[in-house]
Amino acid sequence: MSSSPVFIQLLPILIRPNKKAKSTTGKAEGPYRCVENFDNLAREDFEGKDSLDKLFEHAVQRFGKADCLGTREVLNEENETQPSGKIFKKLILGEYRWLSYDEVDQIISHLGSGLAALGQQPKSTIAIFCETRAEWMITAQACFRRNFPCRIQHWHIKFHYTELLETKLKSILPEMHNLKHIIYVDNKSITRTGYPEGIQIHSMQAVQELGAKPDNSVQRPQPTDLAVVMYTSGSTGQPKGVMIIHSNLIAGMTGQCERIPGLGPKDTYIGYLPLAHVLEMTAEISCMTYGCRIGYSSPQTLSDQSTKIKKGSKGDCSVLRPTLMAAVPEIMDRIYKNVMNKVQEMSYVQRTLFKLGYNYKLEQIKMGYDAPLCNLLLFKKVKAQLGGNIRMMLSGGAPLSSATQRFMNICFCCPVGQGYGLTETCGAGTITEVADYSTGRVGAPLICCEVKLRDWVEGGYTSQDQPHPRGEIMIGGPNVTMGYYKSEHLNNDFWVDEQGQRWFCTGDVGEIHPDGCLQIVDRKKDLVKLQAGEYVSLGKVESALKNCPLIENICAYANSDQNYVISFVVPNQKQLTILANKNGISVAWEEICNHPAMEKEVLKAIKEVAASIKLQRFEIPVKVRLSPEPWTPETGLVTDAFKLKRKELKNHFQTDIERMYGGK
Repeated sequence: MSSSPVFIQLLPILIRPNKKAKSTTGKAEGPYRCVENFDNLAREDFEGKDSLDKLFEHAVQRFGKADCLGTREVLNEENETQPSGKIFKKLILGEYRWLSYDEVDQIISHLGSGLAALGQQPKSTIAIFCETRAEWMITAQACFRRNFPCRIQHWHIKFHYTELLETKLKSILPEMHNLKHIIYVDNKSITRTGYPEGIQIHSMQAVQELGAKPDNSVQRPQPTDLAVVMYTSGSTGQPKGVMIIHSNLIAGMTGQCERIPGLGPKDTYIGYLPLAHVLEMTAEISCMTYGCRIGYSSPQTLSDQSTKIKKGSKGDCSVLRPTLMAAVPEIMDRIYKNVMNKVQEMSYVQRTLFKLGYNYKLEQIKMGYDAPLCNLLLFKKVKAQLGGNIRMMLSGGAPLSSATQRFMNICFCCPVGQGYGLTETCGAGTITEVADYSTGRVGAPLICCEVKLRDWVEGGYTSQDQPHPRGEIMIGGPNVTMGYYKSEHLNNDFWVDEQGQRWFCTGDVGEIHPDGCLQIVDRKKDLVKLQAGEYVSLGKVESALKNCPLIENICAYANSDQNYVISFVVPNQKQLTILANKNGISVAWEEICNHPAMEKEVLKAIKEVAASIKLQRFEIPVKVRLSPEPWTPETGLVTDAFKLKRKELKNHFQTDIERMYGGK
């Protein structure tokens, strides 16, 4: 949505039809399809552009001279010693340097030819193990063009590339018998001794130079050829390699793009989420398809306050000023808490004005209006944290709390589209329309797929439930992928119906509202039956309690042979330290987290929040363990998208679990 003029603007919500999706059979369980594409599911956005190489070449023809991929220049690096004695590396960054669509196309052509010159054959996989940056996307596009399927590995290791290659990776290379070539993306020189015989090391620049000669022997992919093997996040067990063909991705992105009005060359997208996740990969390819420019960033350099940005320097959002941004709820929750903490530090008059403006705009939004005066006077500085130009944000990967969604709507003056999809469906399933300002829902099915509910009687969810039908969510359509790589025994969740359409059983539990929009209400693997027979949804408890100002992150846990829930909490260091000082506890951070009095304070705060949002008594954690260390992908306790890894968390806190359940 474009930024509001000085007048109160009537939002499109008032003229949208009520029905967004309806059942194709008339039955409560569905399948449900978007009313705007009810008769046929969409397969491609541009006629004849049925593979990823054709899609990018179509973009080059239309937007050749325009900016495509941008990277900030590193001007200087400094070591900064913290009060704790730890040394943090701080960056001083310059402006974005841009490659045009034509320039990216030429690099892709040379890199693809260079890979072929090294002996890479069509339909033979190439592993990409790299952080989110322009070289990742360029490599993927070169592979798409040459029909080299990509095996995409998760990147969450703290080492720099050359350091990683010469330490961690070097030790396991002797076990990788099929590996012939390693290509590193940095320009730094590395030592080439000590590597197993038969493995050659190349810089990306050298491979491009190798492929600079004209080469007309390009074997292009078919729509049914494998494009990507993308690994799931591993939040519920071992990561699984999902086999995604070209036509799957084309269909999924067709559905996603339809929900982003006005997507085009005037847009700037900030890329910082892991490209090893389907949300970020499809978002970036979609942006390139429509002529947007993509500026690369990282969670450590995103804003002026980010951990790697030297004080007084500008973060990536301030320099790039993006119009589009994707985020996972964990990042939005952090922004929400940081801003609200600053509000609490304001003077009484400032705080009162902010709350009055916030509540006034909330009421305006509910009626379908905006509040431009509040935007100008109260929320301009908040909006500037992300550059000031954001017109739409997309949230995916986990449920977004209603409080955080409302905050983003109000303070960043833009709609927040909640999406629902999985790696197995190319990230496509549902997305809310920009004009839908309701919270807690993930929208109607995209034009590329349909959604059906399957009764889960044991969990108490059926299509006959009142007031709305509920059940396990199944997604069907051309975006449903081809199963798991070399793991046919795990393919029971995929099936093909009588019409030849592929379906995937998600394991999530949903509820269909009268307008055809979906709400995620549970996850089968997150549901625990307590000793007394009550079912507790751990995800629901966590999502609710993240609104607690003392909580940075939380994992709820329950044993079926016990009658109460416990929790592990990463506290908000600033808030808990202030509270500890008020209680006369002036000790180191780790001692604060281990102090019984502070555990009681956090439990008290949990109960207050739980009561305000009406959690059931048996859903409220009775005991808590405070974790002084944050959970990051490097710790192995959360995924790249900050989803909890329950098995790893259980192992990590096993001693505490036994203590809290009376075992020790």
